[in-house]
Amino acid sequence: MKDTLRFLSTVLVLVIMTGCGLSSCDKKSSTPDWEWNDTTTNPNAKKPRYLWVDAAANFPDFANSVENITRDLTIAKNTGFTDIIVDVRPTTGDVLFTTDAVDQVAYLGAWVNGTYSRVERTATFDYLRAFIDEGHKLGLKIHAGFNTMVGGNTSSLGSQGVVFRDNVKKLWTTDLNRTGGIVNIMNTSNNAKFFNPVRPEVQNYLLSILEDLAAYQDLDGIVLDRCRFDGYDSDFSSYTKTKFEEYIGATVTNFPASVIPPGTAVGKIATPYPTYYKQWLEFRVKTIHDFIVKAKSKVKSVNPDIKFGVYVGGWYSTYYDVGVNWASPKYNTSGAYGWATSNYKEYGYADHLDFLLIGAYAAANRVYGSTEWTMQGFCTKAKAVTMGDVPISGGPDGNSFYPSAVPAGTDVALAISNSVDACINAGDGYFFFDMIHLKQNNQWQYVKNGIDAAIAKK
Repeated sequence: MKDTLRFLSTVLVLVIMTGCGLSSCDKKSSTPDWEWNDTTTNPNAKKPRYLWVDAAANFPDFANSVENITRDLTIAKNTGFTDIIVDVRPTTGDVLFTTDAVDQVAYLGAWVNGTYSRVERTATFDYLRAFIDEGHKLGLKIHAGFNTMVGGNTSSLGSQGVVFRDNVKKLWTTDLNRTGGIVNIMNTSNNAKFFNPVRPEVQNYLLSILEDLAAYQDLDGIVLDRCRFDGYDSDFSSYTKTKFEEYIGATVTNFPASVIPPGTAVGKIATPYPTYYKQWLEFRVKTIHDFIVKAKSKVKSVNPDIKFGVYVGGWYSTYYDVGVNWASPKYNTSGAYGWATSNYKEYGYADHLDFLLIGAYAAANRVYGSTEWTMQGFCTKAKAVTMGDVPISGGPDGNSFYPSAVPAGTDVALAISNSVDACINAGDGYFFFDMIHLKQNNQWQYVKNGIDAAIAKK
């Protein structure tokens, strides 16, 4: 009954919001790139508005139905979104597009009628191709979301992914620096089983998959997600220790305590810092920076016109915990943060991107502001540290707008609408994660109100 009501609610929204005839909706988008100088109208009108489509959360609707894909893309279009990021490599590491490099997704776990359930894919249509074809009919740009440094996932439904099928690739997984000692992620309760990004075989494997993804005709862009270390406690394998020693030209004694004491949480390390702490952070961001350069080169070698982007969390001040510097190399990180070496800035990768998506994931009552942990502040900070190297689009996590998550006294409809205003004006576009939240809470109209106000002619 609940699913029936949800479906009827969605159909009602579609009926209300669908307003384009075949003559206009069947045309592929001719929206220009983010640079736009027409001063006769509101510049926001040409800024992209991105909507993420998580594979697992939306699998009950999309795994086996092109009709449902078309239905919800139509709603997204009429809400005012211009760009869709469809997740085609979830954390299992298997894929929803054509490649010989890795297996296809057979099933994903998703919530169905309040129960976490196994949703099998029995259809044979090309999942990514369906989004491209149906999206382009509506004038939407379609980008492929790609969970990067992962090779498997464990849940209450079981374990799946290449690291559970291939004993060689299982050896590529990351070792974690825990209170009780260094432990491999396969022996922990972590759901997503991360690879060790330092290993060249990991990078080459991922590049081979990206090569096939970039070959998709008419795909507008690729967005790397989880292109990072698993966390602050990753990777502490003997392999990475050796590579770090080669990097700094010294033998590291008392490992890992001379880098990060076991079990230390991000932001909780005592000063003075351990001997090799700052160099360790530098080494990690160099690892990810260098992979980004390789990934872009691989993608562009297949299709020079495809857009190459990355999704990151907007909390730059602590994002070193996952080994990522998404700022411009012109931004002097060490001038603002004591944990950064003078060379840390050299491994900012903003200048290697065509676009950057910022998770401005603040609470529903923290839309406006100038600091991190406000939606506007996240975007403002992102503009400051990327220094014009790349257009940034930020926005909220729809989880923040569930009734159980909203602080007392917060007007949800207004908060969602204001998130568009706050983020699109502070940055170069708007980004909403994830479609499933808009569907489950029937909040499309609130986003539409915000977009309509933000792009209204002046």
